[in-house]
Amino acid sequence: MNQFSALKNTLIAFFLLLSVLYALPNVFGSDLAVQISAAGDAAVSQSDLDKVKATLDNKNVSYKSVELVGRRVLARFKDNKSQLSAKEVLKEEMGRDYVTALNLAPSVPAWLSSFGGKAMSLGLDLRGGVHFLLEVDMQAVANSSLDKSYNELRTLLRKDRLYKSINKERDVVLVHFKTPTSKDAGLDLIDSELSDLVVLDVANDDELVVSIGISESALTEAKSHALKQNITTLRNRVNELGVAEPIIQQQGLERIVVQLPGVQDTARAKEILGAVATLEFRLVDEKNDPQTAIQSGRAPIGSKLYYFRDGRPLLLKTRVIATGENITGAASGVDSENATPMVNITLDSAGGRAMLDTTKRYLHHRMAVVFIENKVETVSENGKLVKKRSKTQDIINAATIQGTFSSRFQITGIDSAREARNLSLLLRAGSLSAPIEIIEERTIGPSLGADNIAKGVISVIVGFILVLIFMAFRYRVFGLVANVALTLNLVMIVAVLSLLQATLTLPGIAGIVLTVGMAVDSNVLIFERIKEELGTNSNIQKSIAAGYDKALLTIADASITTLIASLVLFSFGTGPIKGFAITLSIGIVTSMFTAIIVSRAIINKIYGGKKLEEISI
Repeated sequence: MNQFSALKNTLIAFFLLLSVLYALPNVFGSDLAVQISAAGDAAVSQSDLDKVKATLDNKNVSYKSVELVGRRVLARFKDNKSQLSAKEVLKEEMGRDYVTALNLAPSVPAWLSSFGGKAMSLGLDLRGGVHFLLEVDMQAVANSSLDKSYNELRTLLRKDRLYKSINKERDVVLVHFKTPTSKDAGLDLIDSELSDLVVLDVANDDELVVSIGISESALTEAKSHALKQNITTLRNRVNELGVAEPIIQQQGLERIVVQLPGVQDTARAKEILGAVATLEFRLVDEKNDPQTAIQSGRAPIGSKLYYFRDGRPLLLKTRVIATGENITGAASGVDSENATPMVNITLDSAGGRAMLDTTKRYLHHRMAVVFIENKVETVSENGKLVKKRSKTQDIINAATIQGTFSSRFQITGIDSAREARNLSLLLRAGSLSAPIEIIEERTIGPSLGADNIAKGVISVIVGFILVLIFMAFRYRVFGLVANVALTLNLVMIVAVLSLLQATLTLPGIAGIVLTVGMAVDSNVLIFERIKEELGTNSNIQKSIAAGYDKALLTIADASITTLIASLVLFSFGTGPIKGFAITLSIGIVTSMFTAIIVSRAIINKIYGGKKLEEISI
């Protein structure tokens, strides 16, 4: 009695051995490092590696190693002073075409890495890095929705020539109908075709003038969509920057939190995160003169005045052929004919069809590419903080359509290679639905993160030792077995976190501390049940077996209810709460395994199959 089969013991030992193997990378810690990566979509090369080594040697900056890791150069250092010195000299030497940032690099041995061993990912509070709080410009969302509704309204009412004039005024559209009959027909059309619009009651002497606005539900939906789209776009942009373990999540109804662990240089991140850039492809108005439009102050119907970056004016058609939303791929390069920067564009099916139809119909006409960028910043005016919005619309180039094309083509006329890389990154990651402003920025240094780690480790160790002492004193040999199971439980938690590459934060450490206390509860239930059985049953082997079997259901109930609570926390919580829920969930599962199966396997080895007079419990 109380004996596991050889196969079961082998499987238990195998899982424990795997846990030790994959928890081991965390013992080796991390090196202070500086990473150098290309500013755009290019990868660094061996020549960049040699340049980094030569720069560090020339400036007498000591380093542990410099190596190519994926698409970046990683230089490791022994101390923080060398790391900071290296960052400054490399940033100056490598120039703006490269991103030079502080980082922490795991120092896992090669033999362990070959088995897939990785150290746990550390959160911003443990690793150091940058924290941004971004605010989405919801007024811009409302304005954009109104512009869209204005265009849809004009198109709808123009079919039957129902209106006399239509104008935007603040947050409404004023429609002046020709006759009462056309007014009724127009309102019926709006009600049936444009459900997002509502007719507003306004005091106006002219009964033919109707004020139309966007419904509250449609506006709320537009704002929610803009926030979610911005989160997706920001996540794509951060991925393009090559930042590991980023945290990007919604905070409230208008704000987004972006955390970039391990990154100390915020300039590049701010440049890419805040840019609201997109493209529009429009035909050039060949029939009208832009100078005439400038002098008269009015552009011809169906056209709009734009300017090149050098100030040259050009009239473009108001109809947009394709926009940045149609772009599915973008890569920077160099034009082989004249050695100038360019961007290779790939459109989706809708954009490709529109481009093909346009190039077929307007062969040998000119088509312009307009670069649009929106910005918002908070400035102080008369002692009050106000949001200042700006929008630039520059023509990048206007080239003659020499042949038909659809989904794939090139954009030239870009000023520099860096601009081409930035443009390709922004287009590839997608444009933001609305401008965002960085309203809070924090940089957490590696030293503070190391201090948090030290305090977290001390809290785990103190709690762990106190539990070990209590269990050994209260339950003797069985208590020592529980201590071994508890130790293995901690090892398994670390191994699972490392395998999943889940991000460990300070709340996550709190979850581990809580798990230590909860894990020992299972053994307490089992041991007390064994004591009860010993009081009513003279057969010690049967008492041990009954103690484990009868306590199993109670342990399972308690663990499952706690697991449900932790899953709810993970589902509905944000940031720190998710970190706590992850470690708690993992700890519950591993503690059931160690408390019920591992501890019993050890007890079986000590007492199983023997004729016992007494046991130490």
